[in-house]
Amino acid sequence: MTIPSAPRKLVAGALAFDTPAFPDERGVFRTPFRSSAFGRPLFPVAQVNFSVSRRGAVRGLHYTVTPPGTAKYVYCLHGRALDIIVDLRVGSPTFGRYDAVELDQERCPALYLPFGVGHLFVALEDDTVMNYLLSLEYRPENELALAPFDPQLALPIPADIDPILSPRDQAAPSLAEALDAGLLPGYAACRALEERYSACQ
Repeated sequence: MTIPSAPRKLVAGALAFDTPAFPDERGVFRTPFRSSAFGRPLFPVAQVNFSVSRRGAVRGLHYTVTPPGTAKYVYCLHGRALDIIVDLRVGSPTFGRYDAVELDQERCPALYLPFGVGHLFVALEDDTVMNYLLSLEYRPENELALAPFDPQLALPIPADIDPILSPRDQAAPSLAEALDAGLLPGYAACRALEERYSACQ
């Protein structure tokens, strides 16, 4: 069986994968995740989530207090989404930078988000289904958010959608406010977590 292609590098530590498709007269079979594609251990999956979103739903910008931190592996099972990764790790060589990748059910690309990065996606179609593999179970007290329309970040959220945000995301602080409050993760701590997970596999 063909494995996902070699990953494309995004912000420091983030990876994007193309996944193979096996069509026949019955439909299509896909393998959106195989650990061998990473060339190294990933993480033990502690929780799997999926979300269903209307066109225009903006989920994020979310990140996890680090430590404990959470790494993620995400892909789109149905529909189409613009997925945005933002480097929020203070001291990272790509701090404040973002990468945007369109995820869809046809090509089924997948993304690995390392500890400490922020994650946002915009549903580009109704009934867009996103699937997440998480390294840690969800704990609401560890989950933080930043304003998705912060002009300092200037994220490429499409202008042709009517954005739908949760009250939490509408009230989220800016990058500068979170930095001043000491709420952002440190790059060294995030890298240490990545190395610890790799060593334990």
